[in-house]
Amino acid sequence: MLKQQLQFKLSQKLSPQQIQLMKLIQLPTQAFEQRLKQELEENPALESGKDDNDFENDDIDNSQQDDYDNESINAEDINVDEYLSDDEVPEYRLQANNYSSDDDEKSVPYAAGTSFHQHLLNQLNTFRLNDEERDIAEFLVGSVDESGYIRRAIPDIVDDLAFTQNVFTEEKQVERILHITQQLDPAGVCARNLQECLLIQLERKEPTQSVDLAYEILDKSFEQFTKKHYTRLIQKYDITEEELRDAIHEIERLNPKPGGSYSGNNRIVEHVVPDFNIRIVDGELELTLNGRNAPELHVSREYNNMLKGYKDTKTKSKSQKDAVQFIKQKLDAAKWFIDAIKQRQETLYVTMNCIMHYQEEYFLTGDERKLRPMILKDIADTIGMDVSTVSRVANSKYVDTPYGTKLIKEFFSESMKNDEGEDVSTREIKKILETVINEEEKRKPLTDDKLAAILKEKGYPIARRTVAKYREQLHIPVARLRKEI
Repeated sequence: MLKQQLQFKLSQKLSPQQIQLMKLIQLPTQAFEQRLKQELEENPALESGKDDNDFENDDIDNSQQDDYDNESINAEDINVDEYLSDDEVPEYRLQANNYSSDDDEKSVPYAAGTSFHQHLLNQLNTFRLNDEERDIAEFLVGSVDESGYIRRAIPDIVDDLAFTQNVFTEEKQVERILHITQQLDPAGVCARNLQECLLIQLERKEPTQSVDLAYEILDKSFEQFTKKHYTRLIQKYDITEEELRDAIHEIERLNPKPGGSYSGNNRIVEHVVPDFNIRIVDGELELTLNGRNAPELHVSREYNNMLKGYKDTKTKSKSQKDAVQFIKQKLDAAKWFIDAIKQRQETLYVTMNCIMHYQEEYFLTGDERKLRPMILKDIADTIGMDVSTVSRVANSKYVDTPYGTKLIKEFFSESMKNDEGEDVSTREIKKILETVINEEEKRKPLTDDKLAAILKEKGYPIARRTVAKYREQLHIPVARLRKEI
């Protein structure tokens, strides 16, 4: 039995302008400039700089434009479906979900130059190796990660050589070639673990009493050294505390990640360009938006005149209709882009201005202990925007302050109550915890229980497990590993 019925459904969809705006808001200054350059190249109806004819970019005669839409470009002249599905439609009009992975900028420029692995391969030319030995050596170098380590077992390498390189060899042969590759620069490269990496570097040092002792400690007492059981080491090697301190100093000068020391490594070098500037003028905070975020754009007058010319033409051929469809599409895209940039500027400024005044005491003093508890919802409610919009601004933007360039999301933190019942920022507690640890007696570092007791005395009653959590977030090791002699 067939049955028909009506059903009303209410759904929320983002308009193309909203999608475009969300994409632009999340871009930092440098990425925004690249996006702007791309749009200028793709849309000939969009131009940068001031219009010589004082034709304001947002002052297209809207009533006149409506006349074109209503009179000249009607449904008979232009197929709406073709207009919306044209291949020239900008990408932002085709996306349906601004939270999807396609929002991410995936094209990242890499620096040119010799790669780390090529640098190692070039050094193999200085060794006399037969064809099989060279194949093994090149395979070993190819297995080196960006830190300079070979994190694979010798039996696995032997199997891979047979299956992928058609090289049948034995573990002893691979082990011998491995020791050859460990002679490459930088010192410590091709090691299989941290202990081997440090020992290789010590072998290249000029022998001294401290170097020899450091080598023996790493070779035979590596676990005791990593756990900082200094008393046991002094007793085991019958040395003085001063001699142990000199040996530890030699070890501390070694590089645990030799691959990171290669200057020609093809890594992305990130240059932070502040999106905002905050200055203190006569005791008051002054916020400015980086000028690179406020380009001068306008709609091409030539394209607008073409549209006017089409209206004045009495006989309209098919080629003219196709041309005006293209022109109108590009003009629409240009106007949308200009409006989105203006909204981006306003959104960025309003959001940062609210954050600045919310954290006014911090920006005036630079003392992180003055940071107020602040979450995204606090700012979103104040400026009347969605939390996701504030998140886009905070996660990818930097502000230049008198105290350095800061990532905006660092100003956000949860709150806790002190012993007086006042809300304080967890950033404030972390700063005090960090200060206490920096001032502790390094021969007898403070345990988490003692740190909790000290914070309680200062008016911050938090549990030991909370202290441990904050300490780990600050990348500070436990008391035993902070011990020094």
